Amino acid sequence: MKKTTIALLASLALTGAAAAQDTNPGATADFVDAEGNEIGAVTLLQTEEGVNITGALEMGIPEGEHGFHIHETGDCDPSTAFESAGDHFDVASHQHGFDNPQGPHSGDIHNIMADADGRAVVEVTNDMVSLVEGEDGYLFDDDGSALVVHADPDDYVTDPSGNSGDRIACAVVEAAPN
Repeated sequence: MKKTTIALLASLALTGAAAAQDTNPGATADFVDAEGNEIGAVTLLQTEEGVNITGALEMGIPEGEHGFHIHETGDCDPSTAFESAGDHFDVASHQHGFDNPQGPHSGDIHNIMADADGRAVVEVTNDMVSLVEGEDGYLFDDDGSALVVHADPDDYVTDPSGNSGDRIACAVVEAAPN
């Protein structure tokens, strides 16, 4: 009977965890490169710790470290070198950078690393943004938001973009269907 009770409790815990995950808001973002080619995707999920961003850019990212940020506008037009995505997402009027005494921006995220094959795995959590309407840092405001990969690493201090260079990939953040 003890094994049956433990199995039942484990099953209920898993069912509860799955149900909680189903109620957490989610989003997706499909990356394009400067030529408009699809090169990868990430999933965003609201958690107690913040917005968890996971996935991969599958090709075309130069080997090494790259700045990775949430930008203020959900527009990834390659013909503008992704300038259409606007500045870094920032709801508190901070300066850029985790190491900047007046920072960071809400959309600042730690650098990502691309391997020799041009693949970059993304697994980060940002606790300064939200997928929940009404919360500070809500990513689905009137003009949306985008994720941007830069050519160079972010130095985490220089305002406004951490000396992270050109924008080389971009993804519009889209609410996941319910």
